Amino acid sequence: MKNLVILVSGSGTNLQRIIDAIDNGEIRNAKVSLVIADRECYGLERAKNHNIENILIPRGKNFSDELAKQIPQNTDLIVLAGFLSILKPAFCEKWSGKIINIHPALLPKFGGKGMWGHHVHNAVIEAKEKESGATVHFVTSGIDEGEIILQKSFDITEDDTPETVAEKVHLIEYEIFPIAINKVLNNVTI
Repeated sequence: MKNLVILVSGSGTNLQRIIDAIDNGEIRNAKVSLVIADRECYGLERAKNHNIENILIPRGKNFSDELAKQIPQNTDLIVLAGFLSILKPAFCEKWSGKIINIHPALLPKFGGKGMWGHHVHNAVIEAKEKESGATVHFVTSGIDEGEIILQKSFDITEDDTPETVAEKVHLIEYEIFPIAINKVLNNVTI
């Protein structure tokens, strides 16, 4: 059984999707062994509701050091699921190849500092993009610069707003996140 540590900052809908995907067999040979949040959020409640160990580490100058102390050595994969804090390069290097993130756009476009949540969707609409989507990628010290594991797109219509793009992106996230996790954990070809 492989151990996942999930990092969250918000409501934890992607965390819930991962838990459900493990329960229904989409993600094989895995369990969520720990959930860590960088702020009070509903993601912690979701972990408690599923009897998953959970920790709150408030953001601050020692955040990365505290986080590093809490990650068990037997962790097979660290999954950033709506996690908003930037990880220090030393942390990324220590866990190289074992940290993944989901990003609400088609990287390499609309990535980097400040590109999260509604900021991404606003930028996509303002740039008059013809498509958007979601990307699962490895985490490196460069923000949103790691190797792409899986991405999926959808066409943007003239009627789309940042809010409707966000809804469509969430559906794609729920679809591709378990596939990407299963691929990385179990060497499954897509």
